[in-house]
Amino acid sequence: MTFPPPAASFDSLSARYGSRYKWLVLLVVGMGSVAGVLSTSSFNVAVPTLTRYFGLGQDQVQWAMTGFMAAMTVAMLPASWLLDRLGFRRVFLTALAVLAVTSVAGSLSPNFACVVAARIVQGAAAGILQPMGVLVVMRLFPIPNQGKASGVLSFSIVLAPAVAPALGGALLDLFGWQAIFLLNLPFCLLAGVSGLYLLPLPREIVRKRFDWIGVSLLTLATLALIESVVSLQQRGLLAPWTVAQLALALAATVLFIRHAGRKKAPIISLGLFRHRAFAMGSLVSFAYGFGLYASTYLIPVFLQNALDFSATAAGLALIPAGIALALTIPLAGRMADRHSPQWITAAGLALFALSFLLFALLGGLISYAQLIGVTVLGRIGLGLILPALSLATLRHLEAHHLAQSSVVISYVRQLGGVLGIAVAAVFVEWREAVYGKVAPGVFSAYSQAFLLLTAVFVLALIAACMMKAPARQAADER
Repeated sequence: MTFPPPAASFDSLSARYGSRYKWLVLLVVGMGSVAGVLSTSSFNVAVPTLTRYFGLGQDQVQWAMTGFMAAMTVAMLPASWLLDRLGFRRVFLTALAVLAVTSVAGSLSPNFACVVAARIVQGAAAGILQPMGVLVVMRLFPIPNQGKASGVLSFSIVLAPAVAPALGGALLDLFGWQAIFLLNLPFCLLAGVSGLYLLPLPREIVRKRFDWIGVSLLTLATLALIESVVSLQQRGLLAPWTVAQLALALAATVLFIRHAGRKKAPIISLGLFRHRAFAMGSLVSFAYGFGLYASTYLIPVFLQNALDFSATAAGLALIPAGIALALTIPLAGRMADRHSPQWITAAGLALFALSFLLFALLGGLISYAQLIGVTVLGRIGLGLILPALSLATLRHLEAHHLAQSSVVISYVRQLGGVLGIAVAAVFVEWREAVYGKVAPGVFSAYSQAFLLLTAVFVLALIAACMMKAPARQAADER
């Protein structure tokens, strides 16, 4: 795809806009990231309406969600090759164009099969956009400003899912489910037009063969793992289909590791994991994605199903936590410029783990004030993690590794999130079958689920503490 030529080189654009140029690029890419995030987070509110409109069961409508998540996760895999082969500008603008066109097409869908198809293409475009913000921070900003830049980017991305359900619900009531597809369109247009003028032409194009075998194996492993998660929810852990999908995912992963070890330029270089900070950071990102997505599912369900809050009351109870998150992120970004991002990440993980431990200990005896306090504590921890984790993981890598490594971090976080939601749902259902769905048994079920998330974040905390490379390895990397 070609674009009209208001484009210029990086050097000429930097000379024209001066020191603010890198912030303008971050703003453009941030708006594109928000468009992708809105596509992710706004669709949940439309599920009941879609079931009625198309006369389908909720299990069928979930294909629109599952297809989106699978496409988003898989599309991240070739993103680093596309960036090297086509350049940042063309990949970003093309992904935005696809997202915008698919959003319009989805709103005009005559049947549910077209809705699912539109959601799959939306997910692919959103998956390519997701790692690009981190790449801008690491490439354009000097180390003393990376924390601040990461805080600004994280703030915009976190703010989007906070307002998306309310805004999406209002549009849904006024205009029907079709409006949900169009929620991201203003950000696509703003980012696209701004990007035409502000994103530079590529300095160089790296022409290397595409690793079809590696991408195919990782795609197979990812889809099999996601299908095993869906089967886990619908059929159970020991169902033959669930076991078969888990075995297929494991086999494809082993084959990819063997392939990547032999190929000169695999889609994901195993050499990245020889850097302790990156290897441990990848584990933290996976666990963080698992716990974060699981908690966004578990806490509202706990408030409504166990504590008998209405949906409105549950939403109001979580507002102070959202405010705390918004206030923490910019502060954490500045802290990451002055202090070790590794230990800021570890502090955030510790606070997040503590919040889930308190949920587990207090259970059904938690008061309204305690509920607000615990959720605020957890969101402060999240606010500390967001700007610092990518910096702690990627800062010590060489420049030519940044595209691939930022894609890997986004990929493992997203994969962890897909697993987190499913495992949390299945775990609660399993424990409710043991203890019952009424008090006090339901409180025991949710307490154990919160203990599970506590354990996940404790493991992530251990990995974060191991991110610092030994002195000999650090000297070799330099």
